[in-house]
Amino acid sequence: MHIEPGVVTGAKLLLSYGTAAGAGLMGLKMTADSIRDSGAASLIARSVLTTGLVFTFFEILPHFPVGVSEVHFILTSTLFLLFGAAPTAIGLVAGLFIQSFFLAPFDLPQFGMNMTTLLVPLFAMQMLAKKIIAPNTAYVDLKYTQALALSTAYQGGVVAWVAFWAFYGQGFGAENLAAVTGFGAAYMLVILIEPLADLAVLAGAKSVRDMTRFELFTPRLHSAE
Repeated sequence: MHIEPGVVTGAKLLLSYGTAAGAGLMGLKMTADSIRDSGAASLIARSVLTTGLVFTFFEILPHFPVGVSEVHFILTSTLFLLFGAAPTAIGLVAGLFIQSFFLAPFDLPQFGMNMTTLLVPLFAMQMLAKKIIAPNTAYVDLKYTQALALSTAYQGGVVAWVAFWAFYGQGFGAENLAAVTGFGAAYMLVILIEPLADLAVLAGAKSVRDMTRFELFTPRLHSAE
């Protein structure tokens, strides 16, 4: 979902710094909450795992340019369900930075946009999860419809932010509209795959319950609130 270089340029980049700062502050609050609930050691361990997984997803899973951005299978809802919101947020930002800094430095001017596009939908997905998943339900017991709702919320948020950056940077010309529409249609295909991945991973975690009760996973994976 990397915004292509040149979509937003010049002084318009200042807005991306502001949105990234706001998303970062929200991420810091989530981090503080996670430390309070499960301790710093658990947060660090889960964040290292999510960072490695995000970087791997960026580089190894299929990804291809479509219109104004790229389609990636980041499996954010899967990470959220396994590791929790704060470690997922940290992993997304750290994985994105490692990839941009070491492998794709031409993406660094777009870092604020890409960070915002990854994190804000995660925050929305976390809020949705609190509404549609009953407090007495462990994540391993989710239904397909719940996994689908979480994935749709996240991927829809990504598409909305990419569209915002594209229109903000390039306007509403026919060519840009076609590029945004093409990206949105391609990216929403992820929704067909991600909920199935979520349920497959959760089923695996449930079948090896004793191996996934460690602090490397969110307590909510097997336990109700």
